[in-house]
Parts: sequence; C-alpha cells; structure tokens
Amino acid sequence: MSSRLIGVGVGPGDPELVTVKGVNALRAAEVVVVPVMDTGERGRAEATVLHYVPEDKVVRVVFALNERTDRGRREAAWDAAGERVAELLRARGSVAFATIGDPNVYSTFTYLAQTVAALVPGTVVETVPGITAMQDLAARSGAVLTEGTEPLTLVPVTAGAAVLKDALNGPGTVVAYKFGRQAAEVAEALRESGRLGGAVWGSALGLPEESIRPAAELDGAPLPYLSTLIAPAPRDGGRGGKL
Repeated sequence: MSSRLIGVGVGPGDPELVTVKGVNALRAAEVVVVPVMDTGERGRAEATVLHYVPEDKVVRVVFALNERTDRGRREAAWDAAGERVAELLRARGSVAFATIGDPNVYSTFTYLAQTVAALVPGTVVETVPGITAMQDLAARSGAVLTEGTEPLTLVPVTAGAAVLKDALNGPGTVVAYKFGRQAAEVAEALRESGRLGGAVWGSALGLPEESIRPAAELDGAPLPYLSTLIAPAPRDGGRGGKL
C-alpha cells in the first residue's frame, strides 16, 4: 500500500476550531507530526493536537520556523525534517502533519510534502482544510471580510511593507499576516491609505493571551510575530451596496 502523508489544518490556536474531519484524520493516522522550533518550546499546532490524540502518538520535528535570512540553514532544516518524516512513513505508512491555520495557506506543510514526495516515491499527499486566522479574527471582531463583488487580498508582511501599501491602495478588503515585527510600518501604511479607522488586528486568537484591538491603537511597538490585520473595504453604499 502507498504511504499517506496528510496535512491537517488545526486552526489558529483554539482547539474548538479544529474540524471534525481534521480530528478524525489526526486520530486515524499512525503518527502525528508537529513542527517545533529549534528552541524546543511547544507550539500552537502541538498544543492543539494534544487535545485530541495521546502524547505518545505525537512526534516533534524541528523546523527553522523563525529563519528568514539564512536560506542555507532554512533548507537544511527542511531536508532534515523531510528525512525524519520519510523514516516515519516507511515504518508506519500513515503520517499526519498538523499545521496551524490551513495546510495550503502559507504553511510549512508545502515544503515538507515536496521533500517527502521526492524521498518516498508514490507517497499519497492529502490535505484537510483548517480555519484560518483571518476567519477567526473576523468572527471575534465583527469585521466583514467581503461583500458582493469585493475582492479579498491576503498579504504576508514578511514580503515587505511596500506590498501591503500597494494592496491597501487597491479595492476590497486587505488582510495582513505576520506583521507584528513591522507594526510601525503597517500603521503608517494604514494612515496613508485612509484605512486606519476601520481596521482591526489580533494575536493569540482563542488563547488565554488573546488580544484584539482597533488598528488605530497601533503605536509602533512590536507585536507578536503571528499577528493578523483586517482592513475592510470602504463601504458607504448601504445594505447590498457592493452587489
């Protein structure tokens, strides 16, 4: 039988936001792999998974999750992680990889799956969608992501503040991920585009340290790395005005 690698989206951190299909996939797999940084602390994916599967079924694999500048170190970590997961697949046949959010949206699972597919030919790669941070923040803050014909633009601020500025000057709602370390630049971009008033940001959604605030309160101080921003589209046409 072919080996199966399943990327399971476990949401932004609140264990209640894992789908039934996701829970079933985690429980059905022989092994559940969770990514950890080389510092070893428990991440959100691992903490969420442990609500649904026993700890002895979970395997921690180190990824360079916080490496943004040293490409060689980052790729060496991908290779090492891929080798470890390949070993598990050869021995156990069925491995689930838990990733925060969704496995097809800015997820480490993408790189892992590419590496493992080359190491274990014939591996069947599947994904189980997960609730994203932007969906959770919209629900918790009351921000509407899209109406009618509005587009939705998702920007990782790790690509630079200029990318965010271009998006904010376009139509529709803009969502920014991973902007915590560039909070000052993000606040400036919101002010320049006239989007500051209706925007909201959040971090640690669904966790005890959750913070959800109007973007107007951004004062330039660094925020948690995984902070999320929603800058809704301007809406002044009344109900159904964007249809």
